[in-house]
Amino acid sequence: MNTRIISILDQRQVVGATVPALLETPTGMLADSLARPLHDLRISVTDRCNFRCVYCMPKEVFDKNYSFLPHASLLSFEEIARLASLFVAHGVEKIRLTGGEPLLRKHLERLIAMLRELRTPDGRELDLTLTTNGALLAQKAQALKDAGLNRVTVSLDALDDANFKRMNDVDFAVAQVLRGIEAAHQVGLGPIKINMVVKKGLNDHEVLSMARHFKDTPYILRFIEYMDVGSSNGWRMDEVVPSAEVIRRINAVLPLQPVDANYAGETAQRWRYVDGSGEIGVISSVTRAFCGDCSRARLSTEGKIYTCLFGTDGHDLRALLRDARSDAEISSAIALLWRQRGDRYSELRSAAKPTSSTQRKVEMSYIGG
Repeated sequence: MNTRIISILDQRQVVGATVPALLETPTGMLADSLARPLHDLRISVTDRCNFRCVYCMPKEVFDKNYSFLPHASLLSFEEIARLASLFVAHGVEKIRLTGGEPLLRKHLERLIAMLRELRTPDGRELDLTLTTNGALLAQKAQALKDAGLNRVTVSLDALDDANFKRMNDVDFAVAQVLRGIEAAHQVGLGPIKINMVVKKGLNDHEVLSMARHFKDTPYILRFIEYMDVGSSNGWRMDEVVPSAEVIRRINAVLPLQPVDANYAGETAQRWRYVDGSGEIGVISSVTRAFCGDCSRARLSTEGKIYTCLFGTDGHDLRALLRDARSDAEISSAIALLWRQRGDRYSELRSAAKPTSSTQRKVEMSYIGG
């Protein structure tokens, strides 16, 4: 194994989750040190992916010798569902399944069905979603819907087939992803969002063609600033296309107007076409930090909880599960961790205006987006 791979594996730093001496009953209204509630849980079900996207899992790092997690290290579906129920008791209303590529996890429909049974403290169903690269979506869309999934978000960074293949680096055709999107729409997994990570000099020339393609469709296209997640993608600030520039390019040809957020803490700024032919969004995680109302926790494939997408340390919940700790003990450990949370990486990064990222952070492919 090369030294660069070792350095990435070493980033999976683990801090034990502490069970407080005084256990507590969840109230459904848990807030962190900056008064941000816990409303969203993102669960990574695998660290594996069938793409090698250059901004996420570059092939020179995630090659045939890369050591992915053994199956025994992964949380079982029963363990995931148990932890999810404890988070829901603390106020989580939305669960998003991520990866890696989540559709690579065998029998994922069984987990979805288990999560569909959960209810918020006041009896409401969860908003249950999934983010995928779309490669397997055409085959799995109906089963996902039947299991209880509400909707999907599909990553699609280019429409030009040659450029798309350069980006996914496994010679996968864009037509198959588009078929998956259509299949998901046909079975009712919507509204479907399409995420395009925009990297200067790589795919930013396709911003307008993507907008034109998804205009007048049921789909919501979102443009994401190229982010400094992890340490393997060689991120540089000068490769970021600011969201303001994306909006300027589109608006010059297809007039836009801003739209209010759907809910507090929504990451995307919403825009709609003036002629009423659809909506787009921009996620400005580099140029416009949204730490102030971030309500998301992230559960890794092997049961580490991260309180920030740009986190360096995971807090081990799997150890508590496999040490036969009670629900009350694990629930209290989650509450203690969230109350201590003070993460605001993007705000601090924006204030510093760096030219590059040097802080060691967990890989996006390990924690999910």
